[in-house]
Amino acid sequence: MSEDLTAVARFLYEAGTLKQTKRSGWWMAGVKDPESVADHSWRTALIATIIAKLEAADPARAAFLAVWHDSQETRTGDVNHLGKKYSAGEADPRAITADQVAGMPELLADTVRDLVAEYEAKDSPEAICARDADKLECMIQGIEYRDQGYTNTQRWIDNSRGRIVTKSGQALADAVLETGSLDWLRAALGEN
Repeated sequence: MSEDLTAVARFLYEAGTLKQTKRSGWWMAGVKDPESVADHSWRTALIATIIAKLEAADPARAAFLAVWHDSQETRTGDVNHLGKKYSAGEADPRAITADQVAGMPELLADTVRDLVAEYEAKDSPEAICARDADKLECMIQGIEYRDQGYTNTQRWIDNSRGRIVTKSGQALADAVLETGSLDWLRAALGEN
């Protein structure tokens, strides 16, 4: 096997650790077994396609950015906002990504570095949509946890809603707030 594909294989194992990496902010709200970073990233990518389509941006590109937006947390863990206040210096996602892709085929490494840089720069329509998706996903997760009895998640719901900037993201957030977390099941069962 070539050396550059070995680097890719190592990264694929590393990425798998996000399935066990818990989103730490939820512990402060009392959630005993919070979602993983991988759980969060999957729904964020799905939401990014929706917001991007509604914003006339490229849904595939927005989802692509969303998939990679927290990939650096394999190295840092999920550091919540309070924890970042006490970090000696917040790790730059671009620097972490550069380390993660070192040794990969250059075409692949460049692609991943460019994706993370675009997301962090917040200057493309797709990056803005992906960032809104990140906030909307957090808001939805907070609502789901609140509905399970974790009332302290209201802070995450409110803060996430306040950080959504696109018109479509804001409208979708309002629709989510007006919809029960199990309304989809009632509708599917014809229990309107």
